[in-house]
This record gives sequence, C-alpha cells and structure tokens, in this order.
Amino acid sequence: MKLSKLSLSTRIFISMILLVLGASILIVGITIYQYKLEAENYHRERLDRKEQAIRENIKFILASTTYLINTENIDMIFGERNKIHEMAQVHEMQINIYDFQGRLLIKSDQSFFRDTTDNQLDKDILRKLERSESKRYIEKTEVNGQKFQSSYTYILDKKFKPLAILYLPYVQDDTVLNRDLNNFLLRMLEVYLFMLALAIIMSYFLSKYITKSLKIISDKITETRLDKRNQKIDISNASEEIYTLVAAYNSMIDELEESAVKLAAGEREQAWREMAKQVAHEIKNPLTPMRLSVQSFERNFDRNDPEIEAKVAEYSTTLINQIDTMSSIAEAFSNFAKMPAQQNEMLNVPKIVKLALDIFNEDYIQFSSEKDEILAKFDRTQLIRVITNLVKNAIQAMDGQKNPRIMVSIHEEASDVFVIISDNGAGISEENIEKVFEPKFTTKSSGMGLGLAMVKNIVETYNGSITFTSKLGKGTTFKLRFPK
Repeated sequence: MKLSKLSLSTRIFISMILLVLGASILIVGITIYQYKLEAENYHRERLDRKEQAIRENIKFILASTTYLINTENIDMIFGERNKIHEMAQVHEMQINIYDFQGRLLIKSDQSFFRDTTDNQLDKDILRKLERSESKRYIEKTEVNGQKFQSSYTYILDKKFKPLAILYLPYVQDDTVLNRDLNNFLLRMLEVYLFMLALAIIMSYFLSKYITKSLKIISDKITETRLDKRNQKIDISNASEEIYTLVAAYNSMIDELEESAVKLAAGEREQAWREMAKQVAHEIKNPLTPMRLSVQSFERNFDRNDPEIEAKVAEYSTTLINQIDTMSSIAEAFSNFAKMPAQQNEMLNVPKIVKLALDIFNEDYIQFSSEKDEILAKFDRTQLIRVITNLVKNAIQAMDGQKNPRIMVSIHEEASDVFVIISDNGAGISEENIEKVFEPKFTTKSSGMGLGLAMVKNIVETYNGSITFTSKLGKGTTFKLRFPK
C-alpha cells in the first residue's frame, strides 16, 4: 500500500514510530563508533606511554653499561644480567631489538605474551621506518582475530646516532571495553524499548487528537446535501489552520443554503409553469369539440325539426362527455398536487391489496401472498390508490396482447413489506425508462401522465421506494417497498 493512500492519522503514527526508531538506531550507531574510536585512541596512547618509558629505560641502561656502545655490542649490553627480560616484565611488553639489516639481535622471553617475533624484519618495514620523518613506524596487523599495533623505532646513543631498531608488539585487548560496550548497549536497549512503547502510545493518541477535528469536518462535508438543511461545524480549542477550514466550511454552508432556496424556488416556479401549460393544453382539447358542437347546434337549430329531441340529446351527450373529461383532468391534477396525509394505520396489506383488486373485472389478474396477514403502517386510501394506479397501467399495457397476465404478489423481508406487480405487456422503451416517474410524462393519447408520479410521491412519503424493470415487448415489473 502506498503511503499517500494511508489516512493522515496512520501516517502521523507511522512517522513518529519511524522517527523514534531512526533516532535509536542513529544513537546506537554513533555510540558504537565512538567506543571504537576511543578504544583506538586508548591503545595508541597506551603504546606511546609504554614506548616512551621503555626508551627511557634503555637510555638508562646505555648510560650505565661498561660495554662499548655500538650495534655489535647491543646483545651483550641488554643480555647482561637479563636486563631486556627485566624491562619486559616491568613494562609488561615483549621487546625485540634488530640491526639495521633487520636481523634479530636480542628479544625478551615473556611466556604470558603471544610470541609474534620474526627473526628477520621485512624490507618494506625497514624502508618505511627509514623514510619516516619521526623515525618511527606503526604497523597495525591482525593474527587469528587478535589485533596488534607494532611499533618500530631507532635506539639512539648519547650523540643521537642510531644503534639498532626497537620493535614493540602491542596486543589490543578489547575484552574490557567490549564488555562495557555490551552492558551499555543492553541498558540502552531497555531504555529504548520503554521509549518505543511510550512513543507508540503517545503517537496513537496524538494522531487521533490531531485528526479528530479533520474527521469531524470530513463527516460534515460527506453529509452535506443541497436538498436538506446542513448543520454548521462547531469545534472548540481548534488550531488556527482547523479554525480557518471550519470558517470556510460554515461560510460555504450559508452560501449553499441561499443557493438551495433560490434553486428550489426556481424549480418550483418552473414546475408549476410546465404544469400550468400541461393543464391548459389538456383543457383546450375538450373545449374545441364543445365549441364546434355549440356552433353546429346553433346553425342547425330548428324548432320544427321532427328529430330535434334526438339532436338535443346527442348534443347534450357530447357536452357531458367533454365536461367529464375536463373533470377527470382537474381531479388528476388535484390528486397529484395534494400531499397524502400520513394516517399511519396498522393495515393488513394482503387484505387491502386484494380489496383494491376487486374493482377490476379482468380475469387475467392473479394475486398471491406468502402470508394471509402482513401488518404495516400505511394509509388505507393511499395504498388503494397506489395499487389501483399500477394495475390500471398494467391493464392498459395489455392492449393487443393475446395471452395477457398480471401478477400481484406480496411478501415480507425483515422489517419491510414488498408488493410486486408484473405484467407481460408491451414494456417500456429504453428512451422512456428515465422519464417514467416524471410528472406530465405519458405514452397514452389521453391523460396527464400524473399517475406514476403520484404513486412515487405517496410511497416516498411513507419512507418507502418504488423501482421497476422492463423489457420492450416482454413486460414490466414494479416493486414497491415500504417499512412495517
């Protein structure tokens, strides 16, 4: 998972843990490096001190000897009364003396030191010693895991003339230092484990505290809707950045509410304009034949006509039919505009649906229910209106169908009741599917197209929903859901 996809609290938590771990690793690394550096300095300074003390001891021996001081007598000068062995014991170091050609002249015999003596010095060492400005050469070696610092320097007489080469092999014993280092690292590990646990706890609560305000803002933004009243955010003790964000959100809510009011007003005005146009259009349709009938009757009226009574009756029938049409238009518009009253009666849904179906004479309407009694809170009149409209639409979709069939079924799931009305009629075309619930939409030659819009309005008023599936030429299924 990419770090950019993690939540802010998780990233803060991980960053703080990595910071503590990184700091711990860095401190441990620096500590080990410092220990090694101090160990090197300690051994170098100790070798320098021992070498200086041995050189002072050699100077004293040369000053007190009775032998002629030259290279040929070195072995006798330092071999007399085992002086070289005495120096080695006093200074706890192995001492070797070579001539200028690198041949061993004399050496101490210390059993408690590892013997690293060569009888012949390497020519490369002789060359480096000779070229050294300080006339001293330090060689670092490692034999079987044991580190050595070998010091090569000249033994001088009183006139500072070189007499021989002094070789001091120094063993770097880091046992004590390593033990101290391990003990120190162990204590550091305990401290850092405690700090890590503390950092995990602190980073967890700190990340939650930091992102708490952002979570509140995020939830409010997610809940923001144009079609409802949105609450402003009220956060106390917020940082300046969070306060700025909250102020921007609250300002946006004010602007959104103003826009929603204007939009709703505009939509209502536009809807009523469209509705008024539709009503006017539908009313004009019956007015035209009424006008023509009146004009024709006026032109052809003859009191002495023997068929005057039949013509008056025909004229009256035409007017009454057109008036009934106008009355049905007015009733449809009135039913759509009127919000259903929420009576919240406890109804036996199968019984009410069956009652609504009884008004239809079509024998191809079939009814089924998984239970004889399924109770739900609904308005009796409104439920009948919903079923009646849907079944009426299904019947009208059967026009020309050879084997018409309408199935009305009821079942319950958990806390919901479902009413399903299926037909094998003409179906709904793809271009009309999205317009089915729109007011004034209809595919019929008459009517205002308010039936399904009214059904949807009623069902949603009772916190329900209506959906449908349809295949052109195969039929349509409407599915009602409303809570018990």
